[in-house]
This record gives sequence, structure tokens and C-alpha cells, in this order.
Amino acid sequence: MSNTLEIKDLSVSYGAIEALKHVNLTVTQGSIVALLGSNGAGKSTLLKTISGLVKPKGGSILLNGKHDLAGMYPYRIAELGVIQSPEGRMILQGLTTEENLMIGAYGLKGTTMQEQQPDGSLRQVRVSRDKRVQENFKQVYNLFPILQERKKQQANTLSGGEQQMLAIGRALMASPHVLLLDEPSLGLAPLIIRDIFAIIQQLKKAGNTILIVEQNAFQTLKIADYAYVLELGRISMQGPASQLIHDEALVAAYLGGQRA
Repeated sequence: MSNTLEIKDLSVSYGAIEALKHVNLTVTQGSIVALLGSNGAGKSTLLKTISGLVKPKGGSILLNGKHDLAGMYPYRIAELGVIQSPEGRMILQGLTTEENLMIGAYGLKGTTMQEQQPDGSLRQVRVSRDKRVQENFKQVYNLFPILQERKKQQANTLSGGEQQMLAIGRALMASPHVLLLDEPSLGLAPLIIRDIFAIIQQLKKAGNTILIVEQNAFQTLKIADYAYVLELGRISMQGPASQLIHDEALVAAYLGGQRA
């Protein structure tokens, strides 16, 4: 598979503080890549830099080998299909569930797609923005039926788990090329966490490319294809998730020993 996202020698500083130090990371098309580490390791800074919210000191962030996102404006990065579901959910108060989802589709445009004909040939067809929005609503409501039930409800009155589903659903409304998930299990009950991780697996099966930042190491490694460990702004370990999940030193030393 091709590399959808390639981060090369990325460095970020907050004044004299080096938050990221020459980070290299690759996200393969259709995979789940996990970024793990303790508080203050630089995980959220990396996602914010990819999204354009933080400007890098050096290095590159290549999308599909041709677009360098480093230093690009956030709206432009979103237009290219790199969409973040932020830590803390950032639900827009005063809006309904449905209105929050519609905000996610704000930058969506009509597009041209290939459609298979009865004779097996492919034909270019134009898909309008309205049709894409409706198809995305259908996808989100299929994944999160509770959001359809709550679509007219004020979003800030949803439970914590429902708000997390809404945050992910809002990101999906933008038809992401790369989906960035920042601490999706934060503050949730264990049963809800299980449901969220099951949904992330469904997203992968549907062909989504996902970079996930998480402190719930064991659960994340169970669903990821590949993982990186950040320690004080540097990649200290990396490898297939199926191997790292059995590294007792890793789980105990860096990731809190979670086995639940």
C-alpha cells in the first residue's frame, strides 16, 4: 500500500522548549497508526502541527507524496482531506446534534467520481455537494444510530460518550482522506470506550486511514496496525502493534501497564 502521510524530520518549539525533535512517522493508506506516550510527550502537538494549528520549526509533512502540509493554513489542510477529531470533543454549544454534524461538512464540495456501468466500463460522473452531504449523514447515522435519535437535541446535553461519537461523526462529515483522532477515549466509562474502539475498527474496514493519539495503550494496540511511542518529543520505539502489545517493558515503563 502507498504512504498517505509521511512526516520527515519534524521539529516544533514553543519558545525555548522543544516539543518535537526530528520526528519521522509514516501512515499507510487504509491503516490505523497509533501514537502513544505519557502526558507531555508531544502527541497532541504532533496532531496540531499536522492540522496546521501549530507551525513547525523544521521538517516536512507530505500528503500523498506531493502536498507539504508543514506551515500550510488549517483551512487548506482540511480542504485536502486531513481532518481532526480534537481532544475534548469541542462540541459547539447552542447548536443541535444535527447542526454540529453539518458544521463538519462546511468545506465539502461537489466532486467527480468513477461509476461502473452495466457493461463493466467506468464512467466519470459528477456528484453534487448536497448529495455528498446526504450520503455522509447516512454513513454517520449508520455508525452512530443514537445521533440520529438525538439529532434535534442540544449537543451540549448529550452524554460524554454521545459527544465523543458526535465529534468523530462531525469529522467524518468532511469525507476525510486522513482522520486524526486525539484521545477519543478520554474521560469515558470502560463500556463506552469499548464501543468507541469497535467503531474505529469499523472505520478502518470501510477504508479509512487513521492516525490515533491515545493514552489507553493496550486497547489502542489491539486495533492498530503500527505504533510509535513518543518520549519527550522523540520517537523512542516503533513497530507493528501486534509485536509492541507483547512488550512488557514498553507497557510498564511508558504506558502505565494498562491491560484492561
